[in-house]
Amino acid sequence: MKQTICFLIALLVLASCGPSVEEKRRITRRQRAEMLRADSAALKVAVMPTLDCLPLIVAKHEGYFDKLGADVRFRTFTAQMDCDTALAGGSVQGAVTDLVRAERLIKKGTPLQYVTSTDAYWQVYANRMARITTLKQLDDKMLAMTRYSATDLLSDVVIDSAKLDRDRFFKIQVNDVYVRLKMLIGHEIDAALLTEPQASQARLARHKLLLDSRDLSWRLGLIAFREKDLKDSTRQHQLEVFKKGYDMACDSLTRYGIGHFRQWVLKYYKMTNKEIDSLSTSLKFSRMSPPAEADVERARKFLKL
Repeated sequence: MKQTICFLIALLVLASCGPSVEEKRRITRRQRAEMLRADSAALKVAVMPTLDCLPLIVAKHEGYFDKLGADVRFRTFTAQMDCDTALAGGSVQGAVTDLVRAERLIKKGTPLQYVTSTDAYWQVYANRMARITTLKQLDDKMLAMTRYSATDLLSDVVIDSAKLDRDRFFKIQVNDVYVRLKMLIGHEIDAALLTEPQASQARLARHKLLLDSRDLSWRLGLIAFREKDLKDSTRQHQLEVFKKGYDMACDSLTRYGIGHFRQWVLKYYKMTNKEIDSLSTSLKFSRMSPPAEADVERARKFLKL
């Protein structure tokens, strides 16, 4: 009995030495505040599960940004319009986007600095069950795309090149890239405009390729940052680190190939190992270079700016 009493007393003493409930709450609040401060100070970039974002992912997880002295964090979305909302609202400083969307954001009152074009390209895939083999056969058909984007501009290319009647060609807005692919594979849409890796997944599912934007020699992919945020010297330093880390990642991807970074592709993209292995070896990851003025003007003309 005496031993039991002594044991209980020892437990009470130990309990009294530990942090109280209120102290634990204070610690949690302090940790949460520190995390919020760190997140606020970090350079935040909106990304999507598309391969034009892969250099950023490699730079982050291979430690390039950290080694160069900047905390770069991602906000991941599956629809470009959500990236636009984050960029316009200031919850991110930069985004991987395209020239059409960027020019529209500028028009709507969010000045942007164009940091680099990307090697993003888009392809039109026709549903294999629809037995469509040419663009002309998209007459009276539905094409999944996103309004006010590179896919919208390329939808007009389809119309013009095939001389389709605009009243008999239906642009169907499907913003989420995963939903767009799912609709094509599930035979819910006649055709879809897709970028990588969703384009390769459509090809692997034996859908018919009708158009490749690379044949046009246009570079519509873009990384842009809010001009307002770049006036701060700390942000300017972060941006310089971002540029260097991005170039290092592009060099690594060019040298080793996508398969070398398989763990990050599996983490960020809904792909199987077979789909990763099917990705074209012709995929490019070019170092930073500003978009061509002709491509910028092309986007402005499309938006009638």
